[in-house]
Amino acid sequence: MCSALSSSQGAATVTTSDLVGLRIKTVRRQRGLSQAQLAHPELSDSYVSLIESGKRTPTPAVLELLAQKLDCSLSYLVNGVTAEQMEDIELALGYARLALENGEVSEARTRFAELMANNNLTGLASLRQDTEFGLALATEACGDLAGAIAIFERLRDEDVSPDRRVEISIALCRLYMRSDRLTDAVEIGESVLFGVTRPTWSDLIVELGATLLGAYMYRGDLLRARQFAAELLNAADMLGTPRSMVAANWNAAAVAEVTGHGEEALGFAERALAIQSETGQPRNLARMRTAYASLMLKTRLSASVKEARQLLTRAEQELAQSSASLADRAACVSELARGELLDGNYEQALRYARTGVELLAETKAKSLGAELSLMLSRAYGGLGRPDEAAGEIDTVRRWMSSSPNSGRDAGTWYAAAETMEQIGDTDGAVEAYQRALACAGL
Repeated sequence: MCSALSSSQGAATVTTSDLVGLRIKTVRRQRGLSQAQLAHPELSDSYVSLIESGKRTPTPAVLELLAQKLDCSLSYLVNGVTAEQMEDIELALGYARLALENGEVSEARTRFAELMANNNLTGLASLRQDTEFGLALATEACGDLAGAIAIFERLRDEDVSPDRRVEISIALCRLYMRSDRLTDAVEIGESVLFGVTRPTWSDLIVELGATLLGAYMYRGDLLRARQFAAELLNAADMLGTPRSMVAANWNAAAVAEVTGHGEEALGFAERALAIQSETGQPRNLARMRTAYASLMLKTRLSASVKEARQLLTRAEQELAQSSASLADRAACVSELARGELLDGNYEQALRYARTGVELLAETKAKSLGAELSLMLSRAYGGLGRPDEAAGEIDTVRRWMSSSPNSGRDAGTWYAAAETMEQIGDTDGAVEAYQRALACAGL
């Protein structure tokens, strides 16, 4: 096994050719060979000298020959790690990804962070970027939105592949939106989709467009959202891939719902859910069930409440076992609370809403926090506990008062106003209705 280079040697190198040449030189000296002895008979000693000085980049065939002559792994000469070390890194990365996929988000974050601290990863640009990308996703899943944003922003400044750059843009657009940085969310999406060179439609580009669509909607730019939703649907139909069709239809459903087209929204959501059920990843399928059930609760008669609750119960279990974020899980139990309220099951609604609050304890998801407090207020009101209901309405105000007026919050303010009326807070209801109108751009 070849020994690793010293830190002083690594600090003196700046290019791939320099690094490869330095490794060859180091191992040759460890073996007690001269340049001529290493070269003979296939190569010239001058050629070996040029390689070791970084002035020539050896071909793969020459690298393989030198690895054999030096009794050293090709992996070490190319990457600075032995084949065994490379296998250990890839295995550790696989375990971290599996933990994230299984919903063990804290463990995944720890595993990714430990791998990032592995010195052997330093010279492996692609694997290091994969590890850092995974760390960012795990950080987001743990509810640390600011930490995830910092990692993704750092990755975005690096030399990454075109697909990875789009994935980073999707993540940042999503995270900015969840952090109420709607201008940043729109800017990063539009910089890729509507830049100097407009990209060709692909699954990833449609997904970025779908995320940007959400930013338009929450910013209150509903006309642009409707227009862009139609464009995304056309692109997805042209591609014909399940991934693009799910992304386009799911977000078109959200736009249709917020613009008052309830039946159209259910149609889009049903199409997305059907495709996702056949091909989908568990976390996204669970999120889709949550979104669809939420639409059912908002747009259909009470006969559909039971079906919606069944979907949400299944989604809650799936989210808990996947890489879903705490906010995703909280959103699901918030809808479960809504379903129980519609059925008059106030105690159960209270339990679900409290669970959601606990899930959000380490996050700053203002709109969702306000929604959960609203569910708590209605549950307390239904149980004849007006003081506690009023206390939760005060919590809604605290959650929402610092938020800018955006289309995403109009429904929450309107629901808060209705609840305030029910508990006799007339002045508060008037103020909340005014905020709802402002959020809707009226």
